[in-house]
Amino acid sequence: MIREIVIYGDPVLRSKGKRIEQIDNSIRQLAADMLETMHNANGVGLAAQQIGEAQQIMVIDVSDVDNRPSQMWIDGKEVDPNDHTPFVLINPELELGSEREVGTEGCLSFPEISAEISRSAKVRVKAQDLDGNPVDFEVAGLLARAAQHENDHLNGILFIDRMSSASKASFAGRLKRMTARA
Repeated sequence: MIREIVIYGDPVLRSKGKRIEQIDNSIRQLAADMLETMHNANGVGLAAQQIGEAQQIMVIDVSDVDNRPSQMWIDGKEVDPNDHTPFVLINPELELGSEREVGTEGCLSFPEISAEISRSAKVRVKAQDLDGNPVDFEVAGLLARAAQHENDHLNGILFIDRMSSASKASFAGRLKRMTARA
């Protein structure tokens, strides 16, 4: 089911997600709804907060993005990320690499706003899948950026918090209008 995407100004976007203790049918349905909502909005990632649920679950699918490549390693061996997407990551924990890179980011909760954001170039992701199995892999490129962006959402951090002050100032009017509509 396609859910409504929460827009900036809604307090749930600033909420830290609750850890998921049991993966049951309601969590599986939430994941399916998140994937359908993300694909419908042409997004590459979605956190539960973005559909009004403050829980530790995110979905990512970069398989249709050709112009921003991703890399993935499992047990140190490089694999094709498209063989593993879409990702449903429950209770994720990220270990950020020290090398940084700047790239353009947008957010489904901030329509028509994008900015250059500095993120770790490589990230190790540890989480659970929908069967409760542990997953552990490393990613770079768009996948690393998406994982960090969505993990921020799970902790109540928004991409505007990572913008330069000049970028944030340039969007002040739009952000104020979004807050007024929420």
